Amino acid sequence: MPRALRKPSHAGSWYDAEKDVLQEKIDEWLSTVKPVHSLVRAIIAPHAGYQYCGHVMAHAYRNINPAQVGRIFLLGPSHHFYSKACLLTSASIFQTPLGPLEIDEEVCGALRDTGQFEDVGIDDDEAEHSLELHTPYIARVMAGRAFKLVPIMVGALSLEGELQYGRLLAPYLEDPANLFIISSDFCHWGNRFRYTLYDPGQGPIWQYVQWLDEQGMKAIETGKASAFAEYLQQYKNTICGRHPIAVLLNMLDASNQEHVVKFTYYDQSSKCLLTSDSSVSYASAVVTKA
Repeated sequence: MPRALRKPSHAGSWYDAEKDVLQEKIDEWLSTVKPVHSLVRAIIAPHAGYQYCGHVMAHAYRNINPAQVGRIFLLGPSHHFYSKACLLTSASIFQTPLGPLEIDEEVCGALRDTGQFEDVGIDDDEAEHSLELHTPYIARVMAGRAFKLVPIMVGALSLEGELQYGRLLAPYLEDPANLFIISSDFCHWGNRFRYTLYDPGQGPIWQYVQWLDEQGMKAIETGKASAFAEYLQQYKNTICGRHPIAVLLNMLDASNQEHVVKFTYYDQSSKCLLTSDSSVSYASAVVTKA
């Protein structure tokens, strides 16, 4: 039987579909970044159109040493349908313009056997961009290396759900051959996002948005899920990957190893000056062994 293929549905709109052009752009972004960390166990990076965040992604991906990686867990939020669970792909191959990525069906099967994961159909899988936007970067950074992918779509989890999945995935973090990639944008500010929190005392709107995001980044850098939860409760910041990030922090809480979370870059799609403006923020981070 032919293996189920997950097509790159957003190529050509969110990022270039032409292999040579896409590869050249990713290489250009990566070449501008000097790696500053080693023994990277996880990264956080955005998932918007590459014209907005491709350069930000490089500040996370450039720190990956592909020689250390045999399996990649890719966690991203669901934008298109509601679920209170984490979901696994039904595909065997995740196709990208830079080549196919093989799904680790053995690990996916083990996760299914826990009874805590649901399956996402191919149509819903291909409609979601938060995982796909990372796959060309993964394909390029890992070019020539043997590895398998475990894509996990993260639903609207409760605090208890974030804790549960964090504890369930924590043993995989103990294996140095496993790398976790967390897909998330940061603040979505403006009327079209139904989020216009603003304190004029912080300066123009865009400066307040940056301050707001920085408070969230500091909470994440504590490595504590409770600190991030308290931040979200206070500010309700529209961080679309807040649940995948919380799962990662719960993994760190449950781990027998000490880790350090450090943000490496931050940018915004535009600088809001008026209440009629809007923007999306992007940040990259790395998680290393202490």
